Amino acid sequence: MPRGAYVLDLDLVPYQEAWDLQRSLAGAVSQGAIPDTVVFLEHPPVVTLGRRADAGELHVPEGAEVDVVETDRGGKSTFHGPGQLVCYPILDLKRHGKDVKKYVRDLEEALIRTLESLGLDATRIEGLTGVWLHRPPRKIASIGVHISRWVTTHGYALNRALHGVDHRLRPRGCGFHDDRP
Repeated sequence: MPRGAYVLDLDLVPYQEAWDLQRSLAGAVSQGAIPDTVVFLEHPPVVTLGRRADAGELHVPEGAEVDVVETDRGGKSTFHGPGQLVCYPILDLKRHGKDVKKYVRDLEEALIRTLESLGLDATRIEGLTGVWLHRPPRKIASIGVHISRWVTTHGYALNRALHGVDHRLRPRGCGFHDDRP
């Protein structure tokens, strides 16, 4: 079984290309050919539709240069674009507890702790997935994951440019084994 993890720190990558990369990495992780892998990147403007997206929730202005892509992740619709840090942890949850809810809560916690270290007061909202800033209340990170044979794809999108978060930010840990107190 591979030890450690790979980290790929990419620049601007079209959504479909990144999704193809995730699926390829997930296959290799699931076969034990490579260790868990974390991909950081940005996307050109795109709206991704999760499995719970409703046709009526999508409001893209006519003529807008934005792709719309149906995905296999959970959640509703999410906008991705430059200035937003996207993280795709490709993890084998058989090595991290086989607990999807804990995995999502751990992603939230890693984001909250990272934002706290930057002086931002972030939190969860009961019954919702993602991370919010307190005042005024606004969402700073969306989370949507897909699990197949206990291997994760998709992840989170951190709206760093909209909230003055340093563009070089990379959260401490990816939520799956953050041992900090």
